[in-house]
Amino acid sequence: MALSDARQGAGWQARLELGFSRHGTRTVLTHRLHRGPLMIQRPFYPEGEGCCHVYLLHPPGGVVGGDSLELQVDVEAGARALITVPAAGKFYRSGGAEASQEQHIRVADGAVMEWLPQETIVFDGARLDSLTRVELEAEASFIGWEITCMGRPASGALFHSGSMRQRFELWREGRPLLLDRGHWQGTGKEMQAQWGLSGQPMLGTMMVTGRFDEELDAMREALQAWPGHFALSQLPEVLVCRYLGADAYQARAGFTEIWRRLRPLISGHEVCEPRIWNT
Repeated sequence: MALSDARQGAGWQARLELGFSRHGTRTVLTHRLHRGPLMIQRPFYPEGEGCCHVYLLHPPGGVVGGDSLELQVDVEAGARALITVPAAGKFYRSGGAEASQEQHIRVADGAVMEWLPQETIVFDGARLDSLTRVELEAEASFIGWEITCMGRPASGALFHSGSMRQRFELWREGRPLLLDRGHWQGTGKEMQAQWGLSGQPMLGTMMVTGRFDEELDAMREALQAWPGHFALSQLPEVLVCRYLGADAYQARAGFTEIWRRLRPLISGHEVCEPRIWNT
């Protein structure tokens, strides 16, 4: 194991605050405050000044029981921000303590927030409580996904023990658009049941604000090109795409296809994939 459980008693408590503002035609990172091992590289502008790309960094390379990661993001009116990470997140086996991960994202009117992390790997024996809460003002837009791998199937290390509570919430003006909650235990029947993971190690959820009724059939047809099980649901104010399968690359590829089709409708800009995904 890359990190020792010897320091689980105290754990690393890390917090990062980011604030994005619109200055003329440019989105600027105007607030950055970090405590502990959670930080960012410098802002990038691969698609021009209108959208600010930021890569989150967690120098220890993984999380163990007792560690806590907290992210607060504020995107002010008219700004456009994209946040991703350079590699998969890793939550290692716990000696008993629980690790926690919280992301709180607030998006103001006329702003667009894209939350596009790579997958999170939950090692056998890990104990994790994860929350992502996105709060939107009336005219704010959001595109985001989260992909979780239970265990390390490529290495034959399945998720036989441990637990994960996972919440991915989307709110607009204090009203819930979608509250997505799961509680997975290595010994639980939900890991194999048809109403659960059906024996698959990987699950993903993508949310896109808006209605896209005319695009649904074409997107469903496009997703058939990728292995695994994808499902699209159009709720009154948010499109939801689900993935269940065994390949993080395929999950992200399917979600990227949805992103590629819907981003121009939301922000008027074509997709610009973060270069870090190809390294």
